[in-house]
Amino acid sequence: MCPGWHLEQKASLIRAAVWWLTLLCALSLCTSAQESNDDGTASAIRALEHQWVDGQSRNDNGALDLIFDNSLVYVEYGKLVSKGDYLIRVKATGPQISQIVMEPMTVRMLGKTAIVVGTYREKVVKGGKPGVMRWRFVDTWVYTSGGWVLVAAGAAPVKP
Repeated sequence: MCPGWHLEQKASLIRAAVWWLTLLCALSLCTSAQESNDDGTASAIRALEHQWVDGQSRNDNGALDLIFDNSLVYVEYGKLVSKGDYLIRVKATGPQISQIVMEPMTVRMLGKTAIVVGTYREKVVKGGKPGVMRWRFVDTWVYTSGGWVLVAAGAAPVKP
């Protein structure tokens, strides 16, 4: 974000991003039975979702850089995270092989845009005790001349 932005502008931007992701999630859930007619494209998007998890688990920022758009906006715990910030965090956390398991997801095609709604499980350690946390996510992919890229994403913990 621009250094001159005031706190109110930042908060407004975060609220707008969360509102749009919520709207996209609701739209996708309402039409989840209307899976894309192009199963090949939906399969390609699912494969990219798995590549994201795989790249993150191996700390492979090169792989993530290829599938993330430079203007990626990721919403996590209500905070906006840029592509650069996300890649720095992945690199700093160390490899986490088999820590994230994707669950079934719905891909909805809207022209050259794909909206993905799904859940995943993540192994966590809290207070020295291992556990599993579930997350619901909404991801937005856009087809460009270079192929499919992730332009917006958001994840929120699923309450037990």
